[in-house]
Amino acid sequence: QLQASGGGLVQAGGSLRLSCAASGGTFTRYSVGWFRQAPGRERVFVAAIKQNGGRTYYADSVKGRFTMSRDNAKRTVVLQMNSLKAEDTAVYYCAADSHRILTTLATPDYNYWGQGTLVTVSS
Repeated sequence: QLQASGGGLVQAGGSLRLSCAASGGTFTRYSVGWFRQAPGRERVFVAAIKQNGGRTYYADSVKGRFTMSRDNAKRTVVLQMNSLKAEDTAVYYCAADSHRILTTLATPDYNYWGQGTLVTVSS
């Protein structure tokens, strides 16, 4: 089970920190991804972190602004979002899967999903 939190309303240029807490399973076996979905649009990849090594991957639209990290002891993944833009407004979802390979990290068909947290960036 995944629980996403940390969304809210922020002005453009501001920062937010999203968290995704996991329960059940062996957390270190799971790659975790963040996806977002704006109103009327499809769900798209934002960032992902691999299981053991913790290597991170980012969508081009967020590179240099967003940073993803994981704390395996706390079973938590964090998405630090800086220099937010109006176009970052969306519902953000975390997802986990134990069978992700590099070429599928950005595909929104993970096995487990959190409930989503709304991020609104005002311009």
